[in-house]
Amino acid sequence: MAEQIPDEVRFLHEMEIGLGAWAWGDRMLWNYGQGYGEEDIAAAFQTSLEAGVHLIDTAEVYGGGRSERYVGKFIKATSRPAQVATKFFPFPWRMRPRAVKRALHRSLERLGLEKVDLYQIHWPFPPVPIETWAEGLAEVVRAGLTRAVGVSNYDKNQMQRAYTLLARYEIPLASNQVEYHLLKRDVEKNGLLARCKELGVRVIAYSPLAKGLLTGKYSPENPPPGVRGRSFAGVLAQLPDLIGLLTEIGQEHDGKMPNQVALNWTICKGTLPIPGAKNADQAAQNAGAGGWRLTPAQVKALDEASDRIAA
Repeated sequence: MAEQIPDEVRFLHEMEIGLGAWAWGDRMLWNYGQGYGEEDIAAAFQTSLEAGVHLIDTAEVYGGGRSERYVGKFIKATSRPAQVATKFFPFPWRMRPRAVKRALHRSLERLGLEKVDLYQIHWPFPPVPIETWAEGLAEVVRAGLTRAVGVSNYDKNQMQRAYTLLARYEIPLASNQVEYHLLKRDVEKNGLLARCKELGVRVIAYSPLAKGLLTGKYSPENPPPGVRGRSFAGVLAQLPDLIGLLTEIGQEHDGKMPNQVALNWTICKGTLPIPGAKNADQAAQNAGAGGWRLTPAQVKALDEASDRIAA
């Protein structure tokens, strides 16, 4: 198992589930403003906090900064504690470590906060070396602008390089946020998930419902709207058996819904899922994925069912 978890990152390891704010203000992929708006996401935020889901994950590029602004606005309007994670995007004109601090200052302005709980590098895009951005993360920790730092979409080697650089400053790498769900298990099969556990790096699973495919509400006749529908056309026809199994297993756990079973599967794998929520109902459903566990036999059955789908 991992070395002892440092106190400054322990909060991530004590959480079961978080809330992803990718769709808040995003019109390109999530069609913000069509079927849901600010009142809906404000209700999703409040419902999540009331249900004990306190980590809100956003990024400077989500909705062109609108997601961060909404998160900041909602935090001001509640008395409940909320922990905020956001991300630095390595645009090609950002070349040096100091760009990280500058970007975080702008994120903090949008959020209306003095510091965040987790600041992450969004992608390991070349040509800037992994170590450059890790130096930037060390700077924002030293400046007191974040409680912890992490990375996102890093493979095993890239993560190790960031971990090693930060360790020189006695700063733990808190997390690696990756896409992980029943239709995409790369990090489980390529050893990244196991390596994270060895290092004490929390795996944060984004899109844990496969952008809605694992909710059970989509089919070839009723695809997701916009870009998602075109992207997933080939997968939709293969889903009925998996959705049927999720439904069946849910009935064995007091009528849990397919999406709740799918999220619990990611929890059972040792990750922290951050499903999105566009309204209060979705937020309540997501929160209902915690507080219980699938049996090992059920996890194995879902593994086998997912292996039969060529996502």
